[in-house]
Amino acid sequence: MRDGINAATLGIPAVALVTKDFWPQGDFVARSLGMPDLPRIKLPHPVAGTGQHNMREIARQTVPLILEALAGRHGT
Repeated sequence: MRDGINAATLGIPAVALVTKDFWPQGDFVARSLGMPDLPRIKLPHPVAGTGQHNMREIARQTVPLILEALAGRHGT
């Protein structure tokens, strides 16, 4: 969340990628830093350490969602 907020603060289009286990924490951070509407994509948890095949599949599913969010067509 913080990286996405930092990028957005600089005027860089941003979408935060947050795993489901950290989604509530992402809500808190986004609200506390004044950016509750920063687009976010919920990922499964964990992602790291789940193998190349799984990570590629997550990326395959997530990239279209990121592009939609950057275009303003995807909610959290």
